[in-house]
Amino acid sequence: MLIDLHTHTKRHSWDSTLSPDELVDLAKAAHLDGVCLTEHDYFWDHGEAADLARRHGFLVIPGCEITTETGHVLCFGLETYSYGMHRWDELAAHVQQAGGAMVAAHPYRRQVPWNKQTPEAYAEALERAIEHPLYPACTALEGENGRGKPAENAFSAALATRLTLPATGGSDAHQPEDVGSCATAFDRRITSLADMIAELRAGRYHPVVL
Repeated sequence: MLIDLHTHTKRHSWDSTLSPDELVDLAKAAHLDGVCLTEHDYFWDHGEAADLARRHGFLVIPGCEITTETGHVLCFGLETYSYGMHRWDELAAHVQQAGGAMVAAHPYRRQVPWNKQTPEAYAEALERAIEHPLYPACTALEGENGRGKPAENAFSAALATRLTLPATGGSDAHQPEDVGSCATAFDRRITSLADMIAELRAGRYHPVVL
């Protein structure tokens, strides 16, 4: 199954131009099997997400992209934002208590120096990133981000490999042309949020560029 784990809509993300219905229509046209709604620091009401799914006959899974002091994290299994989630360790504690999953979004950001993108700079950044405590606390890393450059996504994939963590794929869609660029291929059928969390924790998936 192909599921885009990282999308934004204008209903709850100020920087997106996509309506929820448009996102789903475009995802279906791109032959995806589902999408995750991961707005910036906003949790979709699970009933509202279910209504969207029923309206389109399409898998829609609620999540959230939490902004922490050390990077962005895709969270699944939580329903509300709690004070302190901007600290990655507090966020990890909430996710663990809920039996959820967390994926480090575009981990190349804040790691690779934008003004010095040389092989040497990437190698040095990789060694620094390996020591960062956020990443080992995650269920997975986002290995393919639709808005990342090939070298940036290669950095993320290398980081996941070094940390022996599985990698996901997500379009990070904010506008129509973003939808369908990347996704996560799951080995087993996903029909619910609980299914997806179980598969994320089991590691039975890989990122794909479409």
